[in-house]
Amino acid sequence: MDHFKCSRTNTNQFALYYRSGWIFSWLPSWCPTSLGHLKKAEDKILKAIKVKYTQGHVSISNGNYIWTLGFNETNNLCQHTGRPKHLQIPLVLLHGFGAGVGLWVKNLPVIAKEGRPVYALDLLGFGRSSRPIFGNDAQEVEEQFVQSLEDWRQSVGLEHMILLGHDFGGYVSTAYAMKYPNRVIHLVLVEPWGFMARPNAQERWVPVWIKAIGAVMNPLNPLTLLRLAGPLGPFLIQAMRSDFKQKYASVFEDDTVADYIYHTNAQTPSGETAFKNLTIPYGWPQLPMMERAGMISPSLPMSFIYGSRSSIDGQSGKAIQEIRPNSHTEIIVIQGAGHYVFADQSEDFNQAVIKICNNVKDINNGKEDENNRDANQRE
Repeated sequence: MDHFKCSRTNTNQFALYYRSGWIFSWLPSWCPTSLGHLKKAEDKILKAIKVKYTQGHVSISNGNYIWTLGFNETNNLCQHTGRPKHLQIPLVLLHGFGAGVGLWVKNLPVIAKEGRPVYALDLLGFGRSSRPIFGNDAQEVEEQFVQSLEDWRQSVGLEHMILLGHDFGGYVSTAYAMKYPNRVIHLVLVEPWGFMARPNAQERWVPVWIKAIGAVMNPLNPLTLLRLAGPLGPFLIQAMRSDFKQKYASVFEDDTVADYIYHTNAQTPSGETAFKNLTIPYGWPQLPMMERAGMISPSLPMSFIYGSRSSIDGQSGKAIQEIRPNSHTEIIVIQGAGHYVFADQSEDFNQAVIKICNNVKDINNGKEDENNRDANQRE
């Protein structure tokens, strides 16, 4: 894939980051991990994908790059005439906090078989994407994530996309759709983080011991203990997130997924630090999306996907529906699924996403051309 180019600045960027004077800059040498380990762990997961795909780094601004998987990228020519058929709008998937492209392994092959171009990205600062130093201000951090996605879009050459984000990826997707409404044809938010503000009375119900732990951990990144555990880190992940082995049991019999999660999060905590700078105790957003919901274009169709057994508050979708009474805002609940709905009930999730995509009118069929949108909302 021509637009997937490995940056020559990779080594220098990581070396600079490790020498940046952070108090935990020695942790990577203490942890049994490396970029090579991460690549090996991801390769093992992706072996389960039996359909054809491409992978590589997409160069963006400031010498950074976004690790990308691509499916059906050139699948827009009619087999009989060789001329372009009606262009299917690509689906772009953004993972959640502490995750990466590998966790879509139960979804990508099925969704891609429909023939639509599909892309899965490692967010800037996560997975195998570059890990730059983000700003400290929440607004600045949000803009960095949004700009990195826009840079990626321009580098790949997409005009429009169906944008799907899980957890923190849902937050980034929404922020992007607010700034670039003309680029997003349909916004799909899967168990999104960052919509609801912290309740004013929330802290009075938090036990004292949790507040004490929170006060100690607040200056640290969310996954600092994982790196502090050093050689015990992989076993810590296997013990604390044993549920992932069950979620992916139909694909892997061993700890392949836990190993991938460990190596993804044991690297330099670039995106992790950025996420922390977007939050206030205890994990609530500094800039809640609900307070900015009016900025979402009323002509932008939205779909919320929740798991019926999730501990995440699913009220954000209903609140958005009330704010947008004359706009397309649907809520889909996947029965028997938790927060990782795409892994818990992958078949139902895949069919829901495929249905959403199939209901999106392709660019040249004239039924829902983007030119029919309110021009004022596009500016």
